[in-house]
Amino acid sequence: MASPPTVENLAEEWLRLDKDPSTRDEIYRLLVHGEKAELEQRLRKRIAFGTAGLRASMQAGFSRLNSLTIIQASQGLAAYLLENVHGIHHRGVVVGHDARHNSAKFAKLTAAAFVAKGIRVWWYEETVHTPLVPFGVGELGAAAGVMITASHNPAQDNGYKVYWGNGCQIIPPHDVGIARAIEQNLEPISWDTSVVDEGSLLIEGALGLVRDAYFRAVKQSAVPEDAQLPSDKADLKFVYTPMHGVGLPYMTQAVKSLGFENNMVVVKEQAEPDPDFPTVKFPNPEEKGALDLAKQTADASNINLIIASDPDADRLAVAEKVDGTWHQFTGNQVGVLLASHILSTYPSDQPRSRLAMLASAVSSRMLSSMAASEGFHFSETLTGFKWLGNVARDLEQDEYDVGYAYEEALGYMIPSVVHDKDSVSAAVSFLTATAQWQSNEGVTPWQKLQQLYQKYGYFEDANTYLVSPSPETTTAVFAAIRALGDPYPQTLGGKQVLSWRDLTVGYDSSTPDNVPTLPVDQNSQMITVELEGNVTFTVRGSGTEPKIKLYIECKAASSAEAQAGADAVLRALVAEWFKVDEFGLKLA
Repeated sequence: MASPPTVENLAEEWLRLDKDPSTRDEIYRLLVHGEKAELEQRLRKRIAFGTAGLRASMQAGFSRLNSLTIIQASQGLAAYLLENVHGIHHRGVVVGHDARHNSAKFAKLTAAAFVAKGIRVWWYEETVHTPLVPFGVGELGAAAGVMITASHNPAQDNGYKVYWGNGCQIIPPHDVGIARAIEQNLEPISWDTSVVDEGSLLIEGALGLVRDAYFRAVKQSAVPEDAQLPSDKADLKFVYTPMHGVGLPYMTQAVKSLGFENNMVVVKEQAEPDPDFPTVKFPNPEEKGALDLAKQTADASNINLIIASDPDADRLAVAEKVDGTWHQFTGNQVGVLLASHILSTYPSDQPRSRLAMLASAVSSRMLSSMAASEGFHFSETLTGFKWLGNVARDLEQDEYDVGYAYEEALGYMIPSVVHDKDSVSAAVSFLTATAQWQSNEGVTPWQKLQQLYQKYGYFEDANTYLVSPSPETTTAVFAAIRALGDPYPQTLGGKQVLSWRDLTVGYDSSTPDNVPTLPVDQNSQMITVELEGNVTFTVRGSGTEPKIKLYIECKAASSAEAQAGADAVLRALVAEWFKVDEFGLKLA
């Protein structure tokens, strides 16, 4: 058996392949200075292509995101499409990018790789928000789409997000097939981005056409042709921040189409794209302090509502001033508010059983309770919009009218616009709902949420995460939990386990044959448990970070009782199952 290449061999191979001076110099300097440990980290393992595509820090090396790994990914994707999609040359691929460092360069290299394979490129000439790529795939009948973005990651990161011809993020087996094709197409064919800059018969500017169609779809989703917005919508003022990202022109045009353009006050310090994200520690509206400038802007203008996008404008955050204090809604709270609006505006001449809504396994069970009470169809999916989007497509094939899907991490999907999360279409729906609640019921979003709790029960969570020392530790932790009972632990914190679903080993106590209805993946850890006392929780290993994520929710007759129930289960999990000290875990 041949011995593995030395790190010097790997560095030499990098220098042979890479034609980007900045990253060539990085590896050359590390080699000259004998930085073997750093070279090992950068070169030994190849960046893994998965269902989220690629995402990593922008540095030289096979394990990082850079010009070479972008070209290799694009060549692999092109080869896979040529092998598996009929009419790929004509149908083409949509390519877009955000305003991060190197995003434009990476997008041009992506386009050049497709052109080198004879594939048409539908090119977005300016920065776009991520949902415009999957929307464009559908609008143009393209075979696939690529968006260069790292969403809400730190400034040093970037990513390569792939959509299939159905306008959804890729799921198995495409991810495995594309990864294999990348490995078979590592020798760069073209570094020539002049095909974009100077023109090519295979590259067609598509932004104007697609953007106009997108805004028509957004308006239609929020205000169908036979519906009317309240006449007093001018009273609804709100602050908006794109968080140094690309969202402002898209949000501005969308609210203008509804007549809300004079209602929006923009956070000026965060209005324009800035890839360094200078005013936030972390450009994610979920993070503590991310909305501080928006709150200051709202306070100065005496405004009680904040809307925020993450930098690629696919996630949406909402905050409301309640009794003088800012309340930032959780993703689950915005999720059920939007669901209630979708339900209330569903055509009365259509049976509710045709309406379908979806949420992922780590999101609140409140949407499921609403479905049971109101008679619409509810589907649960695995984590991520790759599953929400594709399952929505399957339901549409089964003649369901899929109105909405959401996930607790601030992601909301309006399928009549796009089969992925989208802050713009979600914000327009939320603002339309807020105007109607205000006009018809005299309530704010917070007050509407309390009405929903009173009707369907109070749902409170104790979501958090544990930092794990290594993937091996995470695997050992879950193995130890499974060993607490046969076939699973029967109690936690003195409460009986009512149901147990393990999507790693493929066991579900609630199905007749004990086989889960959701897909099983032996390479990822995920267990969902229902406890007596109306508590449900999911524990899973993160696929992108050294974390074990805990999603715990309790339903009760009051908010305080529900919160106490969730908090008690969190304490029991940490003490009885996760054994923080024994495994070297750290609670967030």
